[in-house]
Amino acid sequence: MFSRLREDIASIRERDPAARNSWEVLTCYPGLHAVILHRWAKACWQADLKWLGRFISQLGRTFTGIEIHPGATIGRRVFIDHGMGVVIGETAVVGDDSTIYQGVTLGGTSLSKGAKRHPTLGRGVIIGAGAKVLGGFTVGDGAKVGSNAVVTKEVPAGATAVGNPARIVERNPGPVERDQAAARLFAAYGVMPNGDDPLSKALHGLINQVAAQEQQLEVVLAALKSAGIGCRRLEETTHFDAAQLNRLVD
Repeated sequence: MFSRLREDIASIRERDPAARNSWEVLTCYPGLHAVILHRWAKACWQADLKWLGRFISQLGRTFTGIEIHPGATIGRRVFIDHGMGVVIGETAVVGDDSTIYQGVTLGGTSLSKGAKRHPTLGRGVIIGAGAKVLGGFTVGDGAKVGSNAVVTKEVPAGATAVGNPARIVERNPGPVERDQAAARLFAAYGVMPNGDDPLSKALHGLINQVAAQEQQLEVVLAALKSAGIGCRRLEETTHFDAAQLNRLVD
């Protein structure tokens, strides 16, 4: 037990620059406290002491703000950073070395008892703040889910998923490309380094392109009119309001 605890503390100090020493981590990190209480609850659950397991889980929820069902499986060196509002369902599996930020839900979309209702996270997965991963699918090793994303289908290993509904914006890149993609497309707290969601940027690009084409058409019409060639039907066409559409996309 103590070796696991030392391992957990070391992994938190490695991943959190705010962690100054082991004593601070042991006494002031609710994510660590929640994981320790879950191990006790899980042991009771597996020993068929279901009520006691749920009671310990409830204590953990009360003291840490993190709700982990005693039936869930939590791997080694899992770091729940800040953690307030994290919910991990009964059949969820969290792989070794994964990181989960506050407000995350690993939930289910099925009401079938005994079914695999909650997601499985592979090794080294990062789930950004406020993300919802819903369903009995797998998020592959090394995958990342951006803040406030809503994921309802499998995420390949090494990929990054962002948005609502979540879209895969980077799929199985090489090591260098993966590091660059992580810096460019993933943010634990929802502030994208490039300033916008990829789909939103694409829509803005299309809107601006259509607006530019309309301006070119107006120049052509003006030239035809000055040459004495009338194009009344084109002149009566409704103008394209790019500014309004850009506001709708935002």
